[in-house]
Amino acid sequence: MNPQNRDLLVLTKKVTMNAKQLKHEVELLNELLYHVEDLHSFCKANEVIDVNRYKVIQTPYQIQRAIRERGKKPFVFISNKN
Repeated sequence: MNPQNRDLLVLTKKVTMNAKQLKHEVELLNELLYHVEDLHSFCKANEVIDVNRYKVIQTPYQIQRAIRERGKKPFVFISNKN
């Protein structure tokens, strides 16, 4: 994902912030989010619940495969582990 093609809402405790400080904050946030938003982290934080087969899938490879399937099956859910 292009780091410039993202909508961020930045809230700070400072009353005023100049453009240079804001740009620096956004760059730091983009760097942080780049490492957090990868597919491996997504697979660690989520699981697939397949009600059709009565299974909970937690293996990263199988989660990636379930996400990439073209024909989405009914009653297959992606659930966050939190």
